Amino acid sequence: MATRSLRVNSRRLRPKYLLFMLLMLVPISVITIFNYGQKISYFFRPLWDKPPRPFVRLPHYYAENVSMEHLCRLHGWSLRSEPRRVFDAIIFSNELDLLEIRWRELYPYVWKFVILESHTTFTGIQKPLLFDANRARFAFAENKTVHDVFSGRIAPRGSHRNPFDLESHQRVAMNGLLKRAGISNGDLLIMSDTDEIPSPHTVKLLQWCDDVPPIVHLEMRNYMYSFEFPVDYSSWRATIHIYGPHTHYRHSRQSELIFSDAGWHCSFCFRNIQDFAFKMTAYSHADRVRRRDFLNYSRIQKLICQGDDLFDMLPEEYTFQELIKKMGSIPRSSSAVHLPAYLIENADKFRFLLPGGCVRTSEENIPGLNRQP
Repeated sequence: MATRSLRVNSRRLRPKYLLFMLLMLVPISVITIFNYGQKISYFFRPLWDKPPRPFVRLPHYYAENVSMEHLCRLHGWSLRSEPRRVFDAIIFSNELDLLEIRWRELYPYVWKFVILESHTTFTGIQKPLLFDANRARFAFAENKTVHDVFSGRIAPRGSHRNPFDLESHQRVAMNGLLKRAGISNGDLLIMSDTDEIPSPHTVKLLQWCDDVPPIVHLEMRNYMYSFEFPVDYSSWRATIHIYGPHTHYRHSRQSELIFSDAGWHCSFCFRNIQDFAFKMTAYSHADRVRRRDFLNYSRIQKLICQGDDLFDMLPEEYTFQELIKKMGSIPRSSSAVHLPAYLIENADKFRFLLPGGCVRTSEENIPGLNRQP
């Protein structure tokens, strides 16, 4: 009888026990998904996402003091009788230091620097026209500069407008600005973001060689925060085009071809902590700021010097092997070899971009920008 009584009591307790477990598990699961859902999703990305089709890689030959005729021949191309005109077209936000390095590096080869900035960010936040306010800094290129302003669109508070839509509208506007800049069929057009800097010898090679592909992506060495933290060679969105009637300004896949080791992509490479926080809320992936404390200046500074992710995310990889290999902090590099020449020549000015320069400033008076935290 005692055994039977225990069994009955056990049956009565089981629903209560299950209800108790359910009441415990549901809030725990909700909290876990809210705080770590993105990490869980990215960790299992190799199971639910497929990598894009691989590029056809073009070898890249270069050494100092080798003739352009020889370099063209090594690539299977021929030497032109005169160089193509080069148009460097970028949409600008707040990367003033990288813009200076970019334009100084490419100045001898570029016919026109075409720059478009907006009154608003891709996320619809009102912003100052930083290039316009700091134009004196770029006076060396004034004779080559074609600048215009895109009106932008302020997002109403609480709205959920897709930032990629506004980004797309701005890139479409670049097509008209290029025509006003005087681009013609056969000219060389660089399509890339400000922080995607083609190496000068890459531009010179494609400028002087005939028979080059009409569209080629540029493989760039990927850096985070500065040239002290090299990540990999995964940057591919920058392109160089032989301009034609069907050329449209984009920042997406446009060709099967990629030119190896063709420049530098330095993401979140800012001098001031404020600029990091600004970009985190301004660019197309601003939804990655899941908590307000992500924008805390001391937190940002700590993560920069550690080489850790500002958004507390796992690497965006398509295989578990690559994902595990890249988890954790980015290893530091002590090398400052094969970097932009203007950066090395002005190392004191750009110390924050070089090994040992991870500590950023938190206040600096830059014309046109309100420095309130």
